[in-house]
Amino acid sequence: MGLPLVDRLAPGAAPPVTAHATAAGGILLVHGAGPHATQELVDGLREDRFVVRDCSRQDALAQVDRGDWDVVVLDAQSAFDEALALAATIRARYPATVLPIVMLGAHGAAEQQLAFDAGVSDWLTCPAERALVGRRLATLGELRRLRRNSAMEHSRFGAELSSRSLRLNGLIETCIAMSMSRDRAALLKQLLGEGRHLLNCDGATMYMVTEQQTLRFELRTRSDPLPATQIPLYDPVTGAPNETYVSVYTALHNCAVRIDDVYAETRFDLSGTRAFDVASGYRTVSMLTVPITPRGASPIGVLQFMNAIDPFTGAIVPFDPEAGALVEALAAQAAVALDNMELVDSQKQLTEGLIRVLATTIDAKSPHTGRHCERVPDLAMRLAQAACDADDGPLKHFAFHSEREWEEFRIGAWLHDCGKVTTPEYVIDKATRLETLHNRIHEVRMRFEVLHRDLEIERLRAQLAGRWSDAQEVAHAHALARLQQDFAFVANCNVTEEPMQDDAIEALARIGAQRWVRHFDDRLGLSAAELAGRAAEPVQALPCSEPLLSDRPHHIVARADGERLDPAFGFRMDTPEHLYNRGELYNLSVRNGTLTAEERYKVNEHMVHTVMMLERMPFPKHLKRVPEYAGTHHERMDGRGYPRQLGAEALSVPSRIMAVADIFEALTAADRPYKKPKLLSQALAVMQRMAGTHIDVDIFNLFLSAGVYLAYAHKHLAPEQIDVTDPTPFYASVQHA
Repeated sequence: MGLPLVDRLAPGAAPPVTAHATAAGGILLVHGAGPHATQELVDGLREDRFVVRDCSRQDALAQVDRGDWDVVVLDAQSAFDEALALAATIRARYPATVLPIVMLGAHGAAEQQLAFDAGVSDWLTCPAERALVGRRLATLGELRRLRRNSAMEHSRFGAELSSRSLRLNGLIETCIAMSMSRDRAALLKQLLGEGRHLLNCDGATMYMVTEQQTLRFELRTRSDPLPATQIPLYDPVTGAPNETYVSVYTALHNCAVRIDDVYAETRFDLSGTRAFDVASGYRTVSMLTVPITPRGASPIGVLQFMNAIDPFTGAIVPFDPEAGALVEALAAQAAVALDNMELVDSQKQLTEGLIRVLATTIDAKSPHTGRHCERVPDLAMRLAQAACDADDGPLKHFAFHSEREWEEFRIGAWLHDCGKVTTPEYVIDKATRLETLHNRIHEVRMRFEVLHRDLEIERLRAQLAGRWSDAQEVAHAHALARLQQDFAFVANCNVTEEPMQDDAIEALARIGAQRWVRHFDDRLGLSAAELAGRAAEPVQALPCSEPLLSDRPHHIVARADGERLDPAFGFRMDTPEHLYNRGELYNLSVRNGTLTAEERYKVNEHMVHTVMMLERMPFPKHLKRVPEYAGTHHERMDGRGYPRQLGAEALSVPSRIMAVADIFEALTAADRPYKKPKLLSQALAVMQRMAGTHIDVDIFNLFLSAGVYLAYAHKHLAPEQIDVTDPTPFYASVQHA
């Protein structure tokens, strides 16, 4: 008789005993004038083991809405129009694929057509054979079941496809996010969380392989503290692989391990997991362990997931192999991201290391520059932090918005004097006016010694000849005293920190015009370069008379064509004609400091080389401003600085910070051979006078108000230099346009 349509029993009817009974379905028979008209049909269908319920037309819609019927049978043998309207109403609510309608009628073809137009699925002309009715109802019911099952399968397939699509999309988005991440901790957390989400599991743990060949607990999805113990990859005594632990096995063999029942597992030692269960009341059932492996390398970590959860029932189930494959792909992508991150970090560390080596090498090149290249970045970073922290005033909008911007500024600060690697240290360290590679005051003193001995010889010869008088003795003593005075004057000019006045320069010329007699060839023992420098000077017959101090042609070192400034860099510096002028009178006549114009240019030229070196370097995008930060700290607010004479409009806040840091360090440093370190009050007074024309007023005042000057002083200055605690007297007046 076909599959029974059973779900609900008719009132008072006993449930049919059949192996074909289902959990849903049944026949709803809607009678017309009264139940007696269809009672025979109802009884017959029940005898054929169908579940049938009958009702009146008035109750039909309520019964249809309340039940899950396989077929609705409408008795239209009487009041056809009423039955037809009911069929149309039911069909408007339920399509034929959901609820078939069979109409029983005693009328002709016209009525059948009307019934089909109203949505009836089948028509049976009464009286109809019971067997025929049963077959037709069974067929319609089976068709409904097939359609329903097909729809359910289609829905399940769609849901599964949607779930896979969501998983795949989530995996892709996560992989993209991980590849862009620069935060190692955030990346690891994302990896563990996304893996747990893909697997729909209860918990997860991450281990990382250490340099000591152990597995260290790195991260957990639970909030309890991470264990401090580490799992060795190899037995510390025998050196054998420690493969009894599933996490170690995964790390050593670079393969995933799935365990469906932890308590039935015999391959691995899971006593630790079971002990945790006992202590916490938790129960671990299923487990999946996945390696974190970069391309072409050994695993760098292990992911371990516990207790996969069925999304429909909530029961603990074995891990889905397909989801496990996605997590393996996720772990592989994360390993690549970690590998790239480690590579970038190592390159960054290498770069910063090389920069620090260069900076410390410059400092080490001259013992007198001390730790200038180390102290300036320290001071600049302190001042930059104060500027970033300012919440009012002209600097309230300034900030470094990322660690990369801080890195860019820090590297610029460390490289601010990298061009000094080209500057001769005897120029940087020139402590006296006559100093080159050595202090030439010794040569000058020897000439005075010769004059002194010449006077003594003249006196002794006269005495031997009996021509020495008392007046000559007085003149002799006066001449010796004058030599002592003249040398003391020359020696003082060599070291004085006071400006050289015109009368002092005239006195030098007078003293230098004195003659002494040379008896030895001044070309013996000279290098080829020295001999070439004297080629234009005539050879004098010995003995010969020479001035005590002189500016001679061989004191001039010519500037080669390659020493000229490259116009492509926009430098605006007056270049002296000569590379060096080592003339004795010329050097002793320097009005301020110890450096000649040529030597001053050579020192300033370090900024030219700094800019050229750095602007030729292929810095990555996030370090493009390093040359700016390193190459502008000698520019001035009034546009009279060097090497490009940039004005205030071209100087950024970081560049202005660098200028303040460089000047303050230079004024207070105690390791310069050419000057004494200034007291804090003296240094601040100098900078106060420089504010506005040389350095930025707002930066200088922030330097004072934020206490940066004092914090730096306590770290780097001698206690006796620190004589200021209240910076109020040193604030510069602000003149904003």
